[in-house]
Amino acid sequence: MNPKKLALLGSTGSVGEQSLAVAAEFPEHYRVVALAAGRNVEKLAEQVRRFRPALVSVAEPAGAEELRQRLGANWEVEIEVGSAGLEAVATHAADLVVAGLVGAVGLAPTLAAIRAGRDVALANKEVLVTAGALVLRESKACGATLLPVDSEHSAIFQCLAGQRREDVARLVLTASGGPFRTWDSARMARATLEEALDHPNWDMGPKITIDSATLMNKGLEVIEARWLFDIPPERVDVVVHPQSIVHSLVEFRDSSVIAQLGLPDMRVPIAVALAHPERLPLDLPRLDLAAIGQLDFEVPDRKRFPCLDLAYAALAADEAAPAVLNAANEVAVAAFLAGRVSFPGIAAANAATLEAHVSRGGQARLSDLDDVERADRWARRFAAQWLAAAGGGQA
Repeated sequence: MNPKKLALLGSTGSVGEQSLAVAAEFPEHYRVVALAAGRNVEKLAEQVRRFRPALVSVAEPAGAEELRQRLGANWEVEIEVGSAGLEAVATHAADLVVAGLVGAVGLAPTLAAIRAGRDVALANKEVLVTAGALVLRESKACGATLLPVDSEHSAIFQCLAGQRREDVARLVLTASGGPFRTWDSARMARATLEEALDHPNWDMGPKITIDSATLMNKGLEVIEARWLFDIPPERVDVVVHPQSIVHSLVEFRDSSVIAQLGLPDMRVPIAVALAHPERLPLDLPRLDLAAIGQLDFEVPDRKRFPCLDLAYAALAADEAAPAVLNAANEVAVAAFLAGRVSFPGIAAANAATLEAHVSRGGQARLSDLDDVERADRWARRFAAQWLAAAGGGQA
């Protein structure tokens, strides 16, 4: 059996590291041929030594020079830099590209991979959030398969296996509720960064963890599900499930429901995507429902967590609106992580930016990547100006 060749975008991030861990556990199944990282050159150097890819990419020329020094003169690996490097990794001769970058920076290289006919294991939800309609059109035209890595979308993907799409009544995404699920609005207004980063179930990067705390993460997943499974947004629902055991559900038109369950461990959905259509014998703890004893479900509180409704509003507006919402959210979350905005200020900045976009007429159709980038730039500029004018959104 020939090993499946893997190229990773975001190899030093959470998804990238866990993808490499799965690949390392099954060396007869996978060969890592290309890695793209950002500025964590020390970790990238360790990955290069272990997996021996032919191509790597870093964010800046200084990082490339540091990598050469860390590896030594006798190490043979091609090193690329910046956006050109990301595209080089994305289009490298691989069987599967793992899109594990965080944020809108992942859109261009993922789109390049799709246009090169590469199958993509998609963990970078902003790709479909910012340009879902465009990505869907390109993937169909180029014959590229999108395999979800998010636990919720992987669950839906698994529930749909062998089912007819015309029999699907609705998709139900589960949300843990984040660290503030039981907090009232007054207490949430005083939330610290440390409290917001204290997720009860999942080990994720800081940006995604804050998105989980605001439920923006779930809103982005609603947008992603709409495009990934080509289903209208009114047929995508969200339910809060604090145990994070049921990862999502699919309801069919005969009222039956299929759910995918498992302990919260990202290695499972990563392995599902890497091995599709097969399954890997992962050495992980098994689900013991009797020991868990109880599974709870709640309706999300949309008043305390307004970001969820903002996602539906963006889908109802125009093709560029989700990109606008995503860009505003990235700016607002970065401000919160830097201590320049209160926790409620994140949702306030997102709402103001989306409202301004709709008021100026929106953009009915995304024709190319330039359209997405223009919407993204405008939203970042507006959100930053709004936060500055609002005093950081502290009020």
